[in-house]
Amino acid sequence: MDTTARIISKRDLTDVTKLFVVHAPLVARNAAPGQFVILRVAETGERIPISITDFSRAAGTITIVIQVVGRTSALACALRPGDEFLDFAGPLGQEVPLPAAGHTVLIGGGFGTGAVFPLARELRSRGVRVSSIVGARTRDLVILDDLLATQSDELHVCTDDGSLGYRGFVTGRLEELLDAGAGFTHCFAVGPMPMMRAVASATRRRGLPTMVSLDPLMVDGTGMCGGCRVSVGGKSFFACVDGPFFDAHQVDFDEADDRLTTYEEQEKLACKLAGLGR
Repeated sequence: MDTTARIISKRDLTDVTKLFVVHAPLVARNAAPGQFVILRVAETGERIPISITDFSRAAGTITIVIQVVGRTSALACALRPGDEFLDFAGPLGQEVPLPAAGHTVLIGGGFGTGAVFPLARELRSRGVRVSSIVGARTRDLVILDDLLATQSDELHVCTDDGSLGYRGFVTGRLEELLDAGAGFTHCFAVGPMPMMRAVASATRRRGLPTMVSLDPLMVDGTGMCGGCRVSVGGKSFFACVDGPFFDAHQVDFDEADDRLTTYEEQEKLACKLAGLGR
């Protein structure tokens, strides 16, 4: 069995966001919606968690989306087809618990859109109706809406500046659809923490069951560092090994926001040393 993780293809989604198709048959054989991989680029580099955007057991491939936010992600995005990741471990995390019936709304913010695609594909294979809402600041930052459209009964694109689709946040469009009687039975959201918090607030008022991915908190990805400890329903969990998906209405978002900035100074220093100007 081939244990390498070789990049087969690479595509620019935005100036700082890249899509990679990686030949990693051991990972692809066991991958499921909602899971992630841990990759490392250099021997002295850090390990970073990346959500799985797509997988093919037949081809032995894993598709991932990486956005430049720090030194390691910049090094990863500089790789080219034919290069190999030094480490490509996974699949990690728990498979997301998806419904077998109903009408599910999937919400992707920024590069979180990539992580909702495998959910949409699995839901459609179960005969579940899928509506997807994706958002970004401006049209140039909207990614993979064309891919997600292939697995959605309806697709709604939102931009903060109105340059594409609905003008405003994804929560605004979600509220409009709920007011119009969309009939959603489940909601799943992936994206920046403020967006997921806002989605949770909106759906709590409506009694709409909602799950969010707390992958922004993950550091080590194996539960050993404790950096992604979260409180859900008054109990402690690790986002990486117990999640990354949790009941949005039970998540302590105040604690999660504090966790998110734990290593802010170190991240700024690493970016400065790498010349990223963060």
